[in-house]
Amino acid sequence: MSFINYASREINCKIVYYGPGLCGKTTNLQFVYQKTAPEAKGKMISLATETERTLFFDFLPLALGEIRGFKTRFHLYTVPGQVFYDASRKLILKGVDGVVFVADSQEERMDANIESVENLRINLAEQGYDLDKIPYVVQYNKRDLPNVLSVEELRRELNPTNVPDFEACATTGEGVFETLKAIAKQILFDLKKGK
Repeated sequence: MSFINYASREINCKIVYYGPGLCGKTTNLQFVYQKTAPEAKGKMISLATETERTLFFDFLPLALGEIRGFKTRFHLYTVPGQVFYDASRKLILKGVDGVVFVADSQEERMDANIESVENLRINLAEQGYDLDKIPYVVQYNKRDLPNVLSVEELRRELNPTNVPDFEACATTGEGVFETLKAIAKQILFDLKKGK
């Protein structure tokens, strides 16, 4: 649910990067943060316990324009990837406006990807969201590694509803901004429709 700050004339939108452990969620956020102009972003905050880490920061993209005289500020979050942090994942999904599912393209990670998508669907449903009705994109990360599945195989298993999807290598930045722009566009479209 976007939050409107009338004093600053900003609409605040929450994007959550979801996926299995070590798939590249944090690397995506770090790349975006490093490449975003200092005057357009807030601080990157890492909430770390002994066993898990959540990153988030906000930024105000200057090129996306305004909606009814309001600027749009995006807040980007990652969730802990490991399944036993489910309570944290649920909490981070609260009030989400859009989700980026980051899949690990390596063949041996397919089961973890599938488990994570199912977990995302369940956790969203518990919050009253339907994954098929909210802004959602899929990123096939780690395309630079030798043992990756074809995009067709990944798409068949992880993107049966055919949402926008992107090949990426978050360490080099390939596909990172394309993924972010696609989710931001969907969120802005929903806002303009008055959802």
